Amino acid sequence: MTVGFPENVLAKGEKVERDLHPHWLTVVVPTIFGLLLAAACITVARATPDDDTGNRIQWIAVAVFVLVAVPAVFVPYLRWRTTHYVITSHRVMVRRGILTKNGKDITLSKITDVSFQQTVVDRIIGAGSLHIESAGDSPDENLTNIPRSNEVQQLINRLIDEDDLRRRAHGRGLADGPGSDPAFAAGDDGYSEDTTAIPRQRSERADRPELAEERRRPRDLGDGSDQPL
Repeated sequence: MTVGFPENVLAKGEKVERDLHPHWLTVVVPTIFGLLLAAACITVARATPDDDTGNRIQWIAVAVFVLVAVPAVFVPYLRWRTTHYVITSHRVMVRRGILTKNGKDITLSKITDVSFQQTVVDRIIGAGSLHIESAGDSPDENLTNIPRSNEVQQLINRLIDEDDLRRRAHGRGLADGPGSDPAFAAGDDGYSEDTTAIPRQRSERADRPELAEERRRPRDLGDGSDQPL
């Protein structure tokens, strides 16, 4: 999948599940306004005579078009284009900013709740808002104008469950690994008995004969009788 952010930010084995911009309707109004502004500028240019006075009016119209179109048309479009809601198999990434960039990563293991909200208009156009609650000191994240927000919520919940199962399986794998029992060493079948343990115990008893003598010595059982160990 082609994404709008550097792929080198992904960890090994991390997979992009969804790369979203805000809903395209967020730029419909600026686009319509820009078309009307351009039409007005063209109309003024055609209506003015081709002389010094007309040329000055045309240049003024172009200057007004640029001054108005940049903040009202181009900036909203660039803001929409540079806003990314990236959902991966490990986290939710938010990237915003045209010149000054800012971003936030929320790992799936820290997400405690994901909810969505849709107004009547949102349901008609297929958009909505997501509210992501996370553990820790970081504030919750509100994602607005998310396309198909209900589907995105279900996707995040499914990825959270899969991430939890993967972490549990990894933890069990470490706990049950060959290195968990020092009396066994890894072999071709995963485990093999450590044959050096028994000879080592025999060698210790041979070096300390008093241990064998003590085991042969009877002990008092408390009932007047002596019984060897």
